[in-house]
Formats: sequence, C-alpha cells, structure tokens
Amino acid sequence: MPPGLYERLIDAELAEALAATQLRAVSSAVDAADAPHVLTTHLAGRIESALSQVDAGERLALANRLLDVLPEASPLREGRPAKPSKSGSAKTQPASPDQLLSLSRPTFDAPPERPEIPLADVALLTNGPQDPALAAELIKEMASADRVDLLGSFIKWTGVRTLMPGLESLARRGVPIRVLTTTYIGATDRKALDKLAKLGAQVRVNYFSASTKLHAKAWIFHRDSGYSTAYIGSSNLSRSAMTDGVEWNVRVSQVATPHVLSKFAATFETYWSSSDYEHYNPATDADRLEEALRDARGMSGPSVTTTSVTALAVRPYPHQQLMLEELEAEREGGHHANLLVAATGTGKTVVAALDYARLVDRLNGEGRRVLPRLLFVAHRKEILLQALRTYRDVLRDGSFGELFVDGQRPSSGDHVFASVQSLRNPEIFEPDRFDVVVIDEFHHAHAASYRKVLSHFTPMELLGLTATPERGDGVSVAEEFFGGRIASELRLWDALDADLLVPFHYFGIADGTDLSRVSFRRGQYDQAELSRLYLADRERAAKIVENTTKYVTDVAQMRALGFCVTVEHARFMADYFTDAGIPALMLHGGSSRGEREDGLAALRSGEVKVVFTVDLFNEGLDIPDVDTIIMARPTQSATIFLQQLGRGLRRTPTKAVLTVLDFVGHQNADFRFDIKLRALTGLGRHKLRKAVEAGFPFLPAGCHIELDRVTQDEVLKNLARKVKLSASQLIRDIADHGGASPYTLRSYLHDADRALADIYGAGGATASINGRKVPRSWQALASYAFDEGKTIGEASVVELELLKRIRAFTHVDDLSRIRAYREILTGLAFAETESEAAKVVCGLGDNRAYAPMLFYSLWPTGDSSQMTAKLWQAARSSLLRSEIEQVLDVREEISRTVARRLDGRLAGLPIRSHARYSREELLAAFGVGTQDTEKPGNVREGVKYVAHLGVDILLVTLKKSEADFSPSTLYRDYAISPSCFHWESQSTTAENSPTGQRYINHASRGSGVVIFVREAKTGDIGTEPYTCLGTARYLTHRGSKPMAIEWELDRAMPAQVLATSKLVS
Repeated sequence: MPPGLYERLIDAELAEALAATQLRAVSSAVDAADAPHVLTTHLAGRIESALSQVDAGERLALANRLLDVLPEASPLREGRPAKPSKSGSAKTQPASPDQLLSLSRPTFDAPPERPEIPLADVALLTNGPQDPALAAELIKEMASADRVDLLGSFIKWTGVRTLMPGLESLARRGVPIRVLTTTYIGATDRKALDKLAKLGAQVRVNYFSASTKLHAKAWIFHRDSGYSTAYIGSSNLSRSAMTDGVEWNVRVSQVATPHVLSKFAATFETYWSSSDYEHYNPATDADRLEEALRDARGMSGPSVTTTSVTALAVRPYPHQQLMLEELEAEREGGHHANLLVAATGTGKTVVAALDYARLVDRLNGEGRRVLPRLLFVAHRKEILLQALRTYRDVLRDGSFGELFVDGQRPSSGDHVFASVQSLRNPEIFEPDRFDVVVIDEFHHAHAASYRKVLSHFTPMELLGLTATPERGDGVSVAEEFFGGRIASELRLWDALDADLLVPFHYFGIADGTDLSRVSFRRGQYDQAELSRLYLADRERAAKIVENTTKYVTDVAQMRALGFCVTVEHARFMADYFTDAGIPALMLHGGSSRGEREDGLAALRSGEVKVVFTVDLFNEGLDIPDVDTIIMARPTQSATIFLQQLGRGLRRTPTKAVLTVLDFVGHQNADFRFDIKLRALTGLGRHKLRKAVEAGFPFLPAGCHIELDRVTQDEVLKNLARKVKLSASQLIRDIADHGGASPYTLRSYLHDADRALADIYGAGGATASINGRKVPRSWQALASYAFDEGKTIGEASVVELELLKRIRAFTHVDDLSRIRAYREILTGLAFAETESEAAKVVCGLGDNRAYAPMLFYSLWPTGDSSQMTAKLWQAARSSLLRSEIEQVLDVREEISRTVARRLDGRLAGLPIRSHARYSREELLAAFGVGTQDTEKPGNVREGVKYVAHLGVDILLVTLKKSEADFSPSTLYRDYAISPSCFHWESQSTTAENSPTGQRYINHASRGSGVVIFVREAKTGDIGTEPYTCLGTARYLTHRGSKPMAIEWELDRAMPAQVLATSKLVS
C-alpha cells in the first residue's frame, strides 16, 4: 500500500496487510453518529464488486440474500424475460430486476420527458461536446418536477428566454417556483424578474448589493417520488452561461448524494426565510428595483443629507438583535446605566433607536402612545442628523425629534438631539427632564463638557455608545462610569459574519527573540526590559521589514499602523523602516495635536507608508484606509489586541482585506496565547488547540489565520500549558493574585482574566494535589493556595462528593433560578431539624418548584422522597453552600439572558424560555423524578413524553458527531428562521404512529411541545447544557421514519442560538 491519507474501514484483509507493512499506520474509531454513513459507503463498494464478479444470472439471487438479513427489507422481483436475440436463438438473456421509471395519472397522455442524466446519477457538465446542453437538461428537469427553487446572484432576460418552454410548462401545471436573486453589480434584468413573476414564480431580492454574499448559482428540482435533483455551479441564468460559456456545473441527486441535497434544500429555506431577501412584486417594487440596479452599476446621483422618514421598516440584524437582548437583560437585572461597545459602522445608533422603540412599546398599551423624553448627545452635527433620521425611521414618525446644534434650538424640548457644545450650560433643562439619555462616542466622557452633562442629568435610562471603552490615557470608561460592566459588546467574529467589517488575513511570524527571562506579571511584560531587548535587536527589525515586504501585496500602496512597546521603540522602528526604503514616522500619546494631524494626513496621502505608535488607540486615530497592522510587540490582553486589530477593520471601497503581521517570540512561561486567539476566532478552550493544529479551518468567510512552523509549535506548547491548567498551576496563580484568604471566586476570575471553565472545566471533576485526590473546585484550590489545604482536609466524605457536582451550576443564567437556589440554600441552612427543613421547603411559595431542580443537580439519580433531607444536609455545609453561591454570583454578573415564562398552561412551571438547563434540571422541572418513578439522571433519549402534563420534550443536539464537520449528520436539526425550527424525529417514528400523530395533532389534542437545543454534547465544562426555545407548534412535515418536522416557536429564539443553529451566516 502506498503512503498517504485513507478513510478505509479495517477488515481482516486490511489488518493483515497493515501487519506486514513497514509504514506507520494511524487509525481511530468511527464516530457513532457517522457510522451508518461510513458503513454504507464501505458496503456499497464491496457489494458492487461482488455483484460484478458473479455470473449475471446469480446477481438477483445474491442481492435478495443480502436483503434477507436486513429488517423490513422487501426482496427484489425478477423482471420479465428478455426477448430472444435477433439471430433467432431461443436462448434468453439472464433475468434482472425491473426498474420503475415513472408513475403518472391516467389522464396524462405520456410520462414526462426524462433528463439525459439518470435521476440517480451525478455528473459534471462543462458545455463540452459530449455533455448534454445545460439549458436542455434544465427544461427536461422541469418537466417532472413537483417544486422548483432557483438561486442566482443575477438573472438575465436572455437566460429566462432560453428556458421559456420549461418555465411555461411549470406555470401550466401550477408547479410552485421560488427564485432568490440580488442586485449584485446591477446585472439582473428587471424584465426577467417581471416575466418570472407573471409566470407565477415567487421572487425575492436582496437589495444590498454592497455587502451581499450571494454568489451561488444553483437549481433544485424537488420530486415527491424521492428522486430530487440539483445543479450547482458557475452558470448564472443567462444565455451564454447555459450554452457556450466556459462553465462548470455539477448535477447531484437525492439518491447518490443525499447529504448534498439535504444541505441545499435546508440552506435555500434559510435564505428564503431571511429578512435580507424581500418579496418582489412588479406592480409595487419595480421602481425600487430599477434604482437599486442603477446604484449597483454606479449610476446613482449624488447623495443628499436628509432627515425624512423612509417607508421601509427598520429590522435589526442578528448582531443588533443580540445587543438588544443583552441590554434588556441588564435592565431586568436592575442596571439602568449601560454601555454598548461595537466597532464603527456596525449600527450602534440603530441599536439605540430600536432600544428606544422597545421602551416605547413597553410603556404603551392598546391605543396609547406615550414617547419617553429623550436626549441624544454627540459632538458633530453630521452624527446628530444621521441619528435623528435613524430614530424617525425606526419609529416611523417623520416629525420626531428636534436638533439643538449650530444655533438651532428645540421648541418643545421633549426629544432633543444635541451637540455637547450646545449643552455647555445643561442647567437650561431640569435634571430629571429626560427619561432616556444616549451619549454617542462615550469614550469622550472624561472631557469636562461631557462630565458636565453626565453629572447634571438624572435619567431613568442612560445608554453610552462607543467603539472602544478605552480612553486616550488607557483608562476604561466602563470601569469609571459603569462599575466595570459592559452591557453588550459586539464580538469580532459576529461582525465579520454579518459582513460589517473587512475580512482579516492574520500571519503569526516567529521573530527569533527570547522573552522567557523578561519580567512578566499580571498579564504584562515589563515595558522597559522589553524595550531594551528590542532596541538592541536590529536583526528582529530586519525580519519585520522582510516579512512586511513578503506578505503585503504592494508596499508602495500600503497604509500601515505598527504597535510598539515604548516611544523609543516606535522611533527605532520608524527610523529602521525609513532607512530600508519604506517611509515611516512615529506618533504617541504625547505627540501634539498638530503632529498627529500632519502624520495621519501623510499616511492617508501615501507620503508615509507606516505610522508606528504606542498605546494610541482612538483619539484622532480613525483612518479607514489602514490596510495593514504590524504588531511589533507582544500583547496578551484581548481588549488591547482587538483595539489594535480594529484600527484596520473599517470597510472602504478599495480595501478587500486587512493584513495583520504579528511577530511572535519565545514567550515567558506565564504568557497566554489563548486569550487573544479566542478573541480572534470565537472558539472555546477545548476547540482552540485543535484549530491551531488543523490550520483554523472554520473562520468567517474571507478570513485566514496562518502560523509559521515555529510559531505554531510555540503556540501549541503554550496552549498545552495554559488552556488546561493543572491544579498546582491554578493554586500558584490564585495565591499570586489573592494574597490572603478570604478571596472570592469572582475576584480571582476578574483579576486573572479567567473563566469558570478554568476552574471546573479541565481534567474532570477531581484533581490530584500533593498526592491527594480532591474535588476540582474553588474551595479546594483556594484552601491549598491560602491555608495549605487545611480547610478542604477537614471536609467530610459527603461534602467532597458533592463538590464534584458544582460544575452542574456553571451554566445557570436566569435570575429567577439563581435567586430561588439562593433562597432554598439560605433558608435550609438555618433549619435546626429535618422537620424545620420541611417547613422551610413548604414555605418557599413559587420557589418551591425549584427544589427538585436543585436536588437532581446534586443527586441526578436520587430518591425524591429524600429530597428535603438531602438538600438540608447540603445547605448545612458552609463549604458547599459557599461554593454554589459563589458560582451563582459569577453567573449573575455575566449572564445576559432575557428569560420568560412558558406560554399557556405551562406558565406555572419553573422553566424559562431562553435560559439554559442541564438535562437533570429541565426534566425535574417537568416533574420527572417527582411525579413518576423515572430518575432524571437515567433519561438518555433525545425525546421525552411527560404524560401527566401532556408535553413532548425535544432535546436537540445540533452536532451529533464529535467531528467538526460531518456531512451525514449536520443537516437534520437547524433553524430556518428566528421563529421556525427544522427537527428530525427518531428514526423509528412513523407519521402514522401514535407518537407521529401526537406531534402532528398536538394542538387539537391539547398536548404541548417544548424544544431544548444545544450545539454539541460536550463543551468547556463537560456536558453541555440545553437552551430552552420554549413552546412550539406543528407547521408541516415530510417523510416518515424519521419525520422531518418544521416547528413554529411561540417566542423567537435568542440571537446567539440562531447564529449557531442556522446553516448560513
């Protein structure tokens, strides 16, 4: 066997060959979720080989013998005897099975014409002389289709004209046609869309040509017979593309490539349900389409600043919806001064306006319209005009708001858009004049003019907007004005997925320096030591110049920012680049305003190619044309790293990608690569190392991360040390940060920039410390950090066992559950006897329903008759109670969940939509373990019918396989839209079975359905919890054994769940 990659199952023959080879063989077990597909592929090849080797007359018999061993398989029927040969011989050809070719109603004159390519086959069409013509094949496909979907970035009249016979046939037969297209480069012909609409097609158009990602060209021909086919390739709907262009198109089939067809259909459905694509009606939308096509062709007239209201409803994008949800969660948690952080150009003002509209809706009932008094503050008139237009668009009110700028004064003063300069005497308004105050560019808040505004007004709601919470002097306005809390921060990968920022190409390059002996404390190198090292290393500077020339497309056209350690280092780098023929200069926080303006003007004009800087992140440093970032200093802080990166992520018409050059040395043992890599990728801890090894295969579209060999090795070694910290490493780290006991879990996580996963996630539920096995818990680690293990050493066996279960609380995220758990534990802690404990539980009121959830979180297979006694025992342990409460404190601080009671008759249950639950918790909430004999910890199936409530609980794991990409399992359960979820039942569920009928008819029968979803089986802290999507209603289904059901959610799913469960970004 030749060396190379294989995916071959090991049978006895292969095992023998491997034993004889000198090559090193690597094998692994097939993932259980992928096994059916892998085994089928293996058997198909072996069966085809066997059938081709036996006598033709024996093939049918062999096939039937194979079918005999399969459950419920029907034997193949022998076909009609073949006719005698033309030579007159009486000998007939061996019998073979009949193949059904069509079924049609008796009224049809003849079956529809078949495509040249067999329905079950796959083919590549290249418009070659031996290929059937694409247009002719499409027309034939239409003849037998029951539904047709078309996806094309643009649609030309010549293409529609070419396919007219097939399209008219579809119209005559009443076959549904759906068309998705865009105004991309203005290439679509309005006449083509008008004709398609006239033929009965439903047409939807994406009008945002500047940011649309749709470049796909594809058809799918749905057939109820199960023989659907699709074409995916390079041909748009134009005559040349389908006849004589140099085009490649792959024809796939439901029989040969079922997973491709499944993904195609699911992805199309997701696009179709997206608000990005709007219904096109020639009678009402023709003018808008023509204008959009002209704009995309660059034929639009000059833009005009206006504050009039648009006729179109403003809907939040997914990233904006997430921000709105997180703002709402903060207010429900009692926080009414909130900071929203998002990059310039990502729609912060739209979020503020939508947030205001939500407040309006909350205050107003039926037939009532009260608008809270609003003050919006910015420092430029252009920003105020844009904000006023945005609020008017969102509220659909062209008269909303007044300007207070450049001499314009408000008349009513109820909804004011004011410049900070106009508010230099804010006393003209009463302190409580405004219900809502919004401050744009909040990083200016330290300035006297802004401080005067902030100190004068006392609104019910304060909202700060900023692209960076860091002031020019490095102090965070979040710490200064919001107690360190950021209500919502748009994550880098969400912004990239939404196509709001330019993609980045990040290169990690080894620079040959050894930083292992440079002092490092609390996440930072000693700046003076680091600077001296770099100033003495001209070879490193030469490598930076060399690699800049290597990776940047054209240094002569480059606009770069370089980040350095000190002023001296920045000056050194600027001089070195200039001497190397790349004009550069240095700016820093101490540079005069004139120096900054002149330097940045030189960069914009191209006179200077690089500006090297030190900690100069925002003030006066907004240069959209920056296309290269040079990181000439190590940065561990995710905040600083993202600020540096953000300087170049602004979109411009001429910038296709941001090039990021990060020069990496051999780091100090305490340096952490995981922090900035997680910020860059959005990956959790347990996936990060795998991504580094695999070359980061799953990134937002257009992005690329490449580490050279030396850097990759350095990063992997660092991740091995830092991502899964040993107990002894954590103990040293806690001691370094805490100093002395008592030191809380929340304080440590904040001080050390760590998360709950660092304490509870790595290495399982136990840890070995000084030769003793103890629970991996905060109490144990802190005890060894501060009292040499005395506290944990005095713990009882029961306490030690229960401390292993603390990770079961690390996901709790709704305030009602957090407060209920606290109340139960605190109340029981003061009970002197078990009978007093029983009285405490009885007196909990609504919170009593949470007791079984708390009980089964600690004892998954416990006996509910002992629930009160066991919980009393747990609550009386100050060690255990303190640990649970500290975890809940952390969860309360970081949670941004907007939890709601379930709808209808299930509203009294202690389950909240959008909150996260362990399997044991959610089952206990529905009465499993207390209302029946089954224990929550013993339930393993993904469905559970709770008879006493008449509720089907659906537990959905989106990624069935542990593999990052598994085509055979990925497209079973997914979000079609925020309110529609596609779910595949168990493989044994038939549509006519009692369970199938209950799913279909649940509404008329009075039963309910509640859906819970998680991305994967395991995460950073062991078993992943489920997010409750809430109650759902049956919409439609296809198939049987399994049934593919579409559910309509009574409450739209959270934006974050939508992002992970939908098939497209």
